[in-house]
Parts: sequence; structure tokens; C-alpha cells
Amino acid sequence: MAKSYRFLLISAALAVFAVSCSTTRILEDGQYRLVKNEIKISNDKGFNPKKLEPYIKQKPNKGLALAVYNFSRKENSFWHRIGKAPVVYDHALVESSVDNMLRHLEYLGYYGSKVDAQAQVHGQKVKVRYEVDLGRRFRISEVKYILPERGTLAEDFLKDTVNVTVRKGDWLSEEALEAETVRSSAYLRNLGYYTFNKNYYFFEADTLKDPALASLEMRIAEYTRNESPDMARELKKFHFGEVGISYPKSLKIKESVLKNLNTVQPGARYSEDIVSNTYNRLSSLPVFSGVSVGLTQSGDDLVDCDIHLTPARLQGFKLDLQASSNSIGLFGISPQVSFFHRNIFRGGERLNLSFMGNFQFKPGTDIRSTEFGVSAGIDIPRFLFLPDRLFPRNIPRTEFTSSYNYQDRPEYRRNIISFSYGYTASHKNFYYQIQPVQLSIVRIFNMDEAFLETLMANPFFWNAYIDHFILGTGGMLYYTTDASVNPQGSYHFARLQVNTAGNVLRLFNSAMKTDEHGRGMIWNTPYSQFVRAELSLGKTWRFGRNDGQALATRFLAGIGKAYGNSSVLPFEQQFYSGGSNSMRGWQARSVGPGTAPNDDFFIIPNQTGDMKLEANLEYRFKSFWKLQGALFVDAGNIWTLDEDDEDGRFTWNNFKNGIAADWGIGLRVDLNFILVRLDMGFVTRDPSRANPWVGPEGWFRRNGHALHFGVGYPF
Repeated sequence: MAKSYRFLLISAALAVFAVSCSTTRILEDGQYRLVKNEIKISNDKGFNPKKLEPYIKQKPNKGLALAVYNFSRKENSFWHRIGKAPVVYDHALVESSVDNMLRHLEYLGYYGSKVDAQAQVHGQKVKVRYEVDLGRRFRISEVKYILPERGTLAEDFLKDTVNVTVRKGDWLSEEALEAETVRSSAYLRNLGYYTFNKNYYFFEADTLKDPALASLEMRIAEYTRNESPDMARELKKFHFGEVGISYPKSLKIKESVLKNLNTVQPGARYSEDIVSNTYNRLSSLPVFSGVSVGLTQSGDDLVDCDIHLTPARLQGFKLDLQASSNSIGLFGISPQVSFFHRNIFRGGERLNLSFMGNFQFKPGTDIRSTEFGVSAGIDIPRFLFLPDRLFPRNIPRTEFTSSYNYQDRPEYRRNIISFSYGYTASHKNFYYQIQPVQLSIVRIFNMDEAFLETLMANPFFWNAYIDHFILGTGGMLYYTTDASVNPQGSYHFARLQVNTAGNVLRLFNSAMKTDEHGRGMIWNTPYSQFVRAELSLGKTWRFGRNDGQALATRFLAGIGKAYGNSSVLPFEQQFYSGGSNSMRGWQARSVGPGTAPNDDFFIIPNQTGDMKLEANLEYRFKSFWKLQGALFVDAGNIWTLDEDDEDGRFTWNNFKNGIAADWGIGLRVDLNFILVRLDMGFVTRDPSRANPWVGPEGWFRRNGHALHFGVGYPF
């Protein structure tokens, strides 16, 4: 414990020393370090100054990266390479920033604005203050349309006026006008006007009649802004001409698959959406790393389409690793190796083979838990039993997955064989998965005698650990505003997963063999009947310079209920808390339920419950080089629905008293293609203790902290 405190004190001293290093000592005479930009709006309290920050050309830097750079005077030293040099004040860039801000204010509809920049010098440090006086704004009093007389474009445009975004009463601004031209031109291109774009729009605003109003004229010409009126021509609707698909001959893929995914057909009326749908459908095939759709005008009203496909790496391996350690000396490591093939049957079918392990042990003792698993999955780029034409945008994938899992714990051994069949698809930001068949067979054997006696004395635990058969259905709905592996901006997500089992088998219960409790049996094994749901909501805000800081939140709620042929949820369907992606002050499965202490018949913690509530808050910040830091707080627990479980059962009083909490610090290494993290959590509230609150004196004692290693953000 003394060593741990000594380490923290030394680390804190080094951090203070680094930050306290002078940030101006490497500047030359006559140079000044820019330390702050400030924007002050003098005449409109409702205008957000942050709208102008991106147009300031010179921005200060600060923090540990700057201190690291200043640690050495030697050019191109290690410290210089991983740190960041101080920003040297440049008056010319300030003047350029003023021009940028004025142009943007006019773009936003503030006409005749003024910006005055003042530099305040303190020693070798400079703060720049931008005083902004916003110009006049005009309300649109009326909108007039002037449309081409030839062709059908005027008729098609007028059918869409209900969707026009520039209306009477709106503020006049170039920003609003440009947004409308982008929207309207996309609408017309989808009707066949291949050559049409926003440059065919002309706007004229009359602000002389009224000092606060503007009469707006919106004209669509038959020539663009870059052309002269004598180049006018009729705007026609186009049709697709020749359509070709090309790819390297070394790629072996069935032509029928590509034809089914391609929605661009010769002779059909041109539509930008049709081209976009074809791009999305072909891009969804993991066989290709790139899809290029080239369009060429081949006549007065024809456009040829050339689709070029770039193959991806068809085979490869993926490695995932998680590890943890807690204050009682229990170590855990969970490696996983996966092999994938993206074109196993030459039709875009994806094969995935995965091997996983989960090893927990306490050095110097014979306490250990071993788990091995292997799974095989294949998904096909089509919805089996339904034609592709029913899915014009994205075709669902049909998935088949089977797995085997072996667990060897001090209390028992267990085999789990599983199989599932279902469909996955996406539409814009929505992703969904439907599994009509979810099958599992669970066998438990080699039970420790003491553990067996405990189970026999407690029907709740006994029913959770008996052999059982699961046949059910499930589904998942996921929405996110950023589906990238490592989002770089603000985003939010919502995930709902629902599983149910045993309802179909229950219909045939009267024809089944039953045991002494009247439960239906499949292969001399009782089948499970339950419903289970889990909801996860999350939001991450990015802010600060270059979005270098983030505040990430998550709320998770889950509940499961056994009924009919079962009196308790199967163990593998129950909820647990703790671990690298949950309550990080504890190892996995070592929290709860409720205010109950850890069950003493488990040598390695294995706490589970029928419901779970959890909330997480994490502040993330960039440090220097590829390093990031984090501060986090976790709160929540699991509970049972067993009326005989006084300490673990969910009640209003037990909910309030049963909330566990921790805080911690984290270190991340962002390598762009992967993010590696190390989190150390400290228990602040343990509801299983007589005095649940834990202060600093208990953080480095038994059951006071846990260390976690993982890949990717926890949420």
C-alpha cells in the first residue's frame, strides 16, 4: 500500500513539474506566445460566438503537450516530436481572421457587420480579443419564382414548392439560400435532370422598399452562373444508356450476385437515388474495399454508367484482448482470435471462425477458472426466401451461427452448444437483427459436493444451474448517428435487445414427457421459458480545440423474467455487473445483487441477477502524441426478483441502498486503427458493506480497486 501511495505522489509531482515549465522560454526576442482568443458580441446576446471560432486562423495551444515540448531546447528532440510547440503570435493572421469572420457573418445574413481585433500583451504572452458588432438582418416579405418556359422542369418544380425551405417570414441569408438549392437540385436530379445542379439558381433580394424586409426573387435559368445567357438550352430528363461493371479478373465472384445488387438498368429514367442505392448495395459486400460509379453523358438525353469495383483483402485474422486485476490478487485475461473469409463461396458469403478464452486465477494458489469457446458463422448477402427487389436500398444479410463453450470452475463444469439463424440489415442510421431461431443446450456436470449441497438447499439457485434446453427468438434494434469504429465527433446511440424462449414449445407441453415437477422435457432436459430485454442509451459530446475533449455518458437497463415451464432465468441469461466495460472498480461478476455480500460458495465471484441498472460518465481529453486521458464515474447494480432473497431482491428501499459506485482514471493510446486503454477504478460505495461508503484510505485495500486492460472505448 505504501508503494502505491509513493507512486501516486511521484506521478503527481512529475505532472506538476511538467505543467509548471515555462511556456515562453524557447521564444526569440520580439516573439510572443498566443495564449487566448476571445470573441465578444456587443449587440446581440443570442448570437453564439462559437460560430465564429472556426474562422480564426491562429489558435493557441496549452496543456501537457506544450509542457512536454518546452522540456527540451534541443531541436528535433524526442520531446519536440511528441509535444507541441507554442503558437507564436502573428498579426497578419489576425487581420486575415477578421476578414474571414466578416465574410461568414454576411453568409449568415448579418449585413454590414464590424469586427475589431485588439491584442493585449503581458510579458511574452498575447491575448487577442475580437469585438464583433453584428450588422442588419432582413425578413423575407415574399418569394417569387421565375421558371423556364421550355420543357417540363417548371411543372416538376412547382409540384415540390410545399417542401421549399426558404419561406416568407424567414431571415434572409446566403446560408439558407444555398441549403435550399442543394435540396431542390437533388430533388430534380431524382426526376431525371442529370445535368442539373445548384448553379442554375439565381437569387435577387430587394431591400430598398423597407429597412427591415427583403423581397426575394428565385429564378431557375437554362444556363449556369459560370455561363452566359446565350448558352441557354432546354433542361431535359435523361435515361440510362450503357451500364458496365468491371473488376480485376483475379477476383472470383458470381456475376449473378453483382447483377442482383445493381439497380441501374439500361433504358430506365435517370435518378440520383438509383445510383446511390447501387453504390450502397455493392459497398455492403465485404468483398470490395472500394466502389466507384462513373457517369458519362453519351447523348442529348442519355447517360452511361461504369461501375468499377476494387477488391478487399479476402482473408485475415483479428485479435482482441481484455485483462483485469483486483485488490484481492485475482487476475483475469480474455483473449480472442478470429479468422475471416469474405468470399468463401464466391458469392460474397462471409465466414467467421472465432476462438476465445477466459482465464481467471490467483497466483500462488490453486484457485482458477478456465473457459474455452469456438464459434463458426456464415452470412449470405441476401434475404433467404424473399426476392431482392423488395429491398431497393440495402439487402439484409442472412446469418447462421453455431458455437461450443466449455467452462471449468472450482464449483462445476459446463458445456453449452448453441445455434442461431437470422437476418441483419441497415437503413440510414438504423441497424436491426432478427433471429427467428435461437437454440442452446446446456449441460452441467462434475459439481463440487459442497456447491451441490448449497444448490439443493436453495431452489432459486438449483433451478438456475440445472441442465436446460432453450429454443426461442430474439431481435436487436440499434440506432447511431456515427457508425464508425472510433467516432471523432459528437454522436449518440440507442440499442434495444429482446429475447424470448419456450413459448412455441409450451404449446406442445401436453404431448411432452414431464418430470416430477410437471415441467415439459426435451431429450430428458427441461426447456426454459422466459422473456429478457436490455436497453442501452448513450451520448458523447465533443468540444474544445479540435474536438480534443469529450464527455461520454451511458445508461443501461435490463430485466428478465422466467415463467411457465421455468421458475428462474437460466444462469447464462442472467445479468452481471463489474468489469472493463461496466463498473470498473470491480472485476466482472463481483457486484451485487442488491445489498447482498458475495456468495461464499463461489470461490471466484459469480454474482448474477434478474435485472440491472447502470449509469456511466466519462470525461476524455487528449494529452500529447497519441496518448489520451480519462476520468470516469460508474454507478449501478444488479438485483433479483426472488421474493425470498431479502438482500438481493429489488424493492424501492433496496434500490436506494443497493447502488454501487466507483470512480477512476484511464489512459488510452489511439493508434487510429485501434484504441488500447488501461482503466483503474476505485470503489466509492459498496452496498454489501455495513458502512457502504469507501474513502481514500480504503482504495488500495482489499476489494477497494481493480485494474482493467481493454481494446476500444468502454461505451
